[in-house]
Amino acid sequence: MARQGSARRKLVTTVIAWTFGLAIFFPILWTVLTSFKTEAEAIASPPSFLFFHWTTENYAEVQSRSNYFGHFMNSVVIAFGSTFAALAIAIPSAWAMAFSPTKRTKNILMWMLSTKMMPSVGALIPVYLIFRDTGLLDTRTGLVIVLTLINLPIVLWMLYTYFKEIPGEILEAARMDGASLIKEIVYVLTPMVVPGIASTLLLNVILAWNEAFWTLNLTTSDAAPLTAFIASYSSPEGLFYGKLSAASTMAIAPILILGWFSQKQLVRGLTFGAVK
Repeated sequence: MARQGSARRKLVTTVIAWTFGLAIFFPILWTVLTSFKTEAEAIASPPSFLFFHWTTENYAEVQSRSNYFGHFMNSVVIAFGSTFAALAIAIPSAWAMAFSPTKRTKNILMWMLSTKMMPSVGALIPVYLIFRDTGLLDTRTGLVIVLTLINLPIVLWMLYTYFKEIPGEILEAARMDGASLIKEIVYVLTPMVVPGIASTLLLNVILAWNEAFWTLNLTTSDAAPLTAFIASYSSPEGLFYGKLSAASTMAIAPILILGWFSQKQLVRGLTFGAVK
């Protein structure tokens, strides 16, 4: 009886989990399906789910009208550039806060986290003016700087949590063996937090890839990433749902594929230290 009850609870849990998963995934599925409809079918009411005239004309028009590869390369450079820059700053900072804390360490961490609560629009005008005067508008370098600073609090907090999970006895043993500070970081700490660093890298890439507010306001053409590529299909004449869905599908496909193949590493890193 106990085994039957356990199996029933497992079945119910699985059904609920799949239901929530499908509900969350449904908007993406609907976008993909709409991308294969004609414009008339895309706005038809009631909408058709699977039984419509499948066509790839939206993808062909998007390819012929826009420089998809150029936007894609901008997204790659901006997402990975800001991620590596944030990691370069956050790794030594998190190490210092975790293993050499001061009385103000927690206050500094809380202050950094509180900056994420400020609406982005509140800093738009000064950032825009600074970028205009320094020639960083519509450049990859400018967006890398902005996204590095925006995501740095999250990166630092995640790495700080991972470093705090490392037992101090391991560091003491390394120091007793004569390890210098550099060797301690490179050969002792870093290998132990590789899952955490990997998951932080993946999460930051996803956040930077999906960032729309700053990319739309600080770029026009040369450094415009895929978020600007999607927005270009909204015009004063209205929304072209079929083409907009095709552009959205082409924009999210790379990050979905990356997330699918790295999901185990991501979950492993996010749960690192959750169970002792």
